[in-house]
Amino acid sequence: MEEIIIQAIAQKKLVEFNYQGRPRIAEPHVYGITNGVKQLLGFQVRGHSSRGNLPDWRRFDLHEIIDLRIIEESFPGRRPYPSGRHSNFDHHIAIVD
Repeated sequence: MEEIIIQAIAQKKLVEFNYQGRPRIAEPHVYGITNGVKQLLGFQVRGHSSRGNLPDWRRFDLHEIIDLRIIEESFPGRRPYPSGRHSNFDHHIAIVD
């Protein structure tokens, strides 16, 4: 799964997966570790969300991601992140250019 995330970030390709029983499609922006937990920060563009309000930034704990796959759709790269959530990682493994 880690290789898929790193590849999607490097190629700026959207990913599709299930998270907490809901289908998601997101732009993967940062893969890193926070408080010992591997997480993906993505800009979720489609799918379902318990909070609604899509598109929006979402953090996904890696151990809860199921059926992750890269889709052909690409995205242009970094987006503005006024929330500051982009930098709240203890360690970055991969980050989009």
